[in-house]
Amino acid sequence: MPERRARPASRTARSGRRRALPPRQPPAAEPSASTPGPAPAEPAEPAGVVESALYRDGVRVSSPATLAQIYRELREQPSGMAWIGLARPTADELLSLAEEFDLHPLAVEDAMEAHQRPKLERYGDTLFVVLRAARYLDAPEEVDFGELHVFVGQDFVITVRHGAAPDLSAVRARMEDSPDLLKLGPEAVLYAILDAVVDGYAPVVSGVQNDIDEIETEVFGGDPEVSRRIYELSREMVEFQRATRPLVGMLHGLIAGFAKYETHEELQRYLRDVADHVTHTSERVDGFRQALTEILTVNATLVTQQQNAEMRALAEAGFEQNEEVKKISSWAAILFAPTLVGTIYGMNFTHMPELHWALGYPFAIVLMGIVCAGLYVIFKRRDWL
Repeated sequence: MPERRARPASRTARSGRRRALPPRQPPAAEPSASTPGPAPAEPAEPAGVVESALYRDGVRVSSPATLAQIYRELREQPSGMAWIGLARPTADELLSLAEEFDLHPLAVEDAMEAHQRPKLERYGDTLFVVLRAARYLDAPEEVDFGELHVFVGQDFVITVRHGAAPDLSAVRARMEDSPDLLKLGPEAVLYAILDAVVDGYAPVVSGVQNDIDEIETEVFGGDPEVSRRIYELSREMVEFQRATRPLVGMLHGLIAGFAKYETHEELQRYLRDVADHVTHTSERVDGFRQALTEILTVNATLVTQQQNAEMRALAEAGFEQNEEVKKISSWAAILFAPTLVGTIYGMNFTHMPELHWALGYPFAIVLMGIVCAGLYVIFKRRDWL
């Protein structure tokens, strides 16, 4: 680590850009956009400065309560490093930090508005990093996304968190328990934050894998609601992919600059481990998307087959019903013939020759039989009977 310059006593005494960041990380490839998800209901965390501390040689020497105290103590201890953690800060707080640490207006604007894509940018002497954290919520079976903005200078680290994830208090405690790593400076803090974000993806991957296993069971079990579940999980995997894929390029870019920027050997090992984990996670997420696409296709095929089977069953039922109707209609027509003849001769008109004819009754019976037999033969030939 290069030796830090002494801090000037006041803001008016400074000119130009402030404390130069040791050239460690080259810019990474520009990643894709993403949109953070809402945080679940839980105890509200105070907005603004959540925790701040001043460190010297990897050991916390003070915990200033306000930004003004942080500025004053950092000026008094030029060899120290300030780590300021904020959650959903106000515009005034960010503007105060921007004025004190010469943060670039574009980076400050991004930190104010949130909803930024994961990226790593260099603005003069300051690195600006946007990360997308994720956590799996068991009850609703959803993936909750948070957004984290990190400003890294030679003697300061500023984290601006939007959302419940990640838990930076655990990162701070871990670093304070490893003073040898913490004394390597702001770069070590950045790598620890990267590691925490990437490690947070593991429970999400496990939860999504369980969901996919359940979905496969539901698909072959014929659950009618499974299509909606597949669609919702596919959307979450798109967001997850947008959060993880850019990190692969960012970390590989940092690794490629190890020799050029003389990155400390311990940080090299640390970063390689983080890069391995994020590469593995990104591959798993890509696999999840492919699996969900295939499951959706299989489900559509099964639904189509089920619909075809139902239509076939309805057609068969309709055909059988039609056959029954034809039989009933045929017998009704056959029985209607003698009824018609009997009705005509039952009108008892006075001037009906057949009524006084000796062969009238046999004639009517024969006529009924001939008509019925003729209809029976006709319907039989047409397979109605």
